[in-house]
Amino acid sequence: MNLARLTIGIVLVGLAIFVIVGEQLAGTSANAFINARLSTTKAPISGHLTLEPVAIGTRVRTDQTLGFLDDSLVDSSRLNDLLADRARAESEIARLDMVLTATLSTISALEERARLYGRERLRQMEAELAASRSVEEAWRAQLRLYQMMLERSSRLSATGIETTSGLEQAQSRVDVAQRELERAQAQSGAISVGLDAARRGVFLGDGYNDAPYSEQRVSELQWQEQELSANLSAQKSILEALRRRIDEERLTINRLSHASLDANVNGIFWTLRAANGETVQRGQDIYQLVDCDSTIVTLSVTEGTYNSLELGQPAQFRPTGEKTVFDGVIIRLAGSGAQNVYQNLAVGPSEEHLGRYDVALSVPGLLGDDKLRCGIGRTGRVFFEARPLDWLRKFWR
Repeated sequence: MNLARLTIGIVLVGLAIFVIVGEQLAGTSANAFINARLSTTKAPISGHLTLEPVAIGTRVRTDQTLGFLDDSLVDSSRLNDLLADRARAESEIARLDMVLTATLSTISALEERARLYGRERLRQMEAELAASRSVEEAWRAQLRLYQMMLERSSRLSATGIETTSGLEQAQSRVDVAQRELERAQAQSGAISVGLDAARRGVFLGDGYNDAPYSEQRVSELQWQEQELSANLSAQKSILEALRRRIDEERLTINRLSHASLDANVNGIFWTLRAANGETVQRGQDIYQLVDCDSTIVTLSVTEGTYNSLELGQPAQFRPTGEKTVFDGVIIRLAGSGAQNVYQNLAVGPSEEHLGRYDVALSVPGLLGDDKLRCGIGRTGRVFFEARPLDWLRKFWR
């Protein structure tokens, strides 16, 4: 019995020594704490700063308005120049519209006048042709009469009844009638040619061209109409371009004269770099937010532990005062003196931390814990190796 008790005691003591040594020799961190990335908001424009009443440490959500910037001294000279150009373009369009309307009215009146002239000119030429042909017929009849008289005078002269002078007088009359008939025929032919040309829209005559003045003037005005229409279209295109540029310039002025400061992350209002009511310059820091969606765990370890670690290696994080242990994975091994990697993180390293070797963990489970999701600065311990009592800790989770 005594031997059995002694054996059981030795086993229990050995087991206790194994647990104690295993727990102590397992790779662990010295000062792990929850950290997150900082988001710095800079002034997009220069102007007067108005901040909403948000206290340091307040939770904020994405797109939440935190303040405004207003600049009443923004330069609007370019917009004024564009507005003046637009007014000139509108005035020129109005002038061209009036000139084009007057030109079209004049063209319409001249076309009506040309139609009236053409119609009346045709009637005149038709009457002249009819009169010329009447004269031609009269001289033809007169010529036949004189020819008959000449034949009679010739017969009488041959018989000696009529003198030679009478025969010569009759011949002279025939010659005159022949010439007058030829002249009348020529005039009728000329009038007929002019009438045919007029019916085709071409007027022949002395002292003017192939078209009357009204038609010539219409042709000139139609050319001017085309030129005016082209200029009007060009001015309308210029006006449309000016309107687009004015809209763009107004948007630019609006962007330069007023800006809304909205949260770009879900997190915590961390620091304020400018006071409410202050005049800030473009690019100046205004405030910083902690991005709770980027929560990580930063820690430092001894050199021996550090050299045994690898990127992607699993680890466990247990916050101080909590029973829950969170699984994580190593995402950064920054080594000793890793001060620069903390420039964009909410919590910076201590002197003791910088004297050891820096490690960063991704712990997805923290994002699902409402208490620790934005628990910036909360401390704990990180374990990199299995420990004898891990099986028991599972019951505490």
